[in-house]
Amino acid sequence: MPAILDATSVHKSFPGLSDPTPVEILRDISLSIEQGEFVSIVGPSGSGKSTLLTCLAGLEPLTSGTVRIAGSDIGRLNRSALAKLRREQLGFVFQSYNLIPSLSARENVALPARLARGHVRSAQIDAALQAVGLLDRQHNRPSALSGGQQQRVAIARVLAMQPGLVFADEPTGALDTISGDAVLRLLRSQTDHGRSVVMVTHDLDAAAMADRVLVMRDGAVHQELTHPTADAVFRAVHDRPAGQAAA
Repeated sequence: MPAILDATSVHKSFPGLSDPTPVEILRDISLSIEQGEFVSIVGPSGSGKSTLLTCLAGLEPLTSGTVRIAGSDIGRLNRSALAKLRREQLGFVFQSYNLIPSLSARENVALPARLARGHVRSAQIDAALQAVGLLDRQHNRPSALSGGQQQRVAIARVLAMQPGLVFADEPTGALDTISGDAVLRLLRSQTDHGRSVVMVTHDLDAAAMADRVLVMRDGAVHQELTHPTADAVFRAVHDRPAGQAAA
């Protein structure tokens, strides 16, 4: 299948707090995401996995390197063109849900299309809410929904827009096991429709649901696993370079 995302020699650094020398967060990362592929990114805290996600999604500029989404070099796009690409081709699911408290579940699902001055048919919104099991709660505001239900509304918002590429950052981090499993199944189901999913997670069982797992360490991709078990992901995350003693 063709790649929907290509990243080449990605570097990201931030200014130091007291030292003017930049702190390098991402180091020479190259990767591709194919159409219809589910890729998980895991690694110890501070390994750079969430920074990588935001850079791949165009939410954070690169220090150097290139990211292409659907053939477009996002680093060369102006602000309005980048915003247009995100509206039309990308979906986002974050741990914080990012729902508007004053809007109902249905209105939250329809919001991206309204902001893009587009139109999502009522049947399309119904289908998205039905897919996440919340059609009967469509008129409830977020405060009347559980955390798992709010996250499912966030996924319904993505389903209604039907983006080619979905970015998810710790989408189950604040959920109980049952709600988290439901969210993961919904994300996994997106690949059945030819959409691609890139997910950052600390949950190694969740990571193992992906087609590929990228294991990060010290700002670089340390290993790449294909259709691994949760045990294999655990071993890769906790593997230490030769000569490095256990803490």
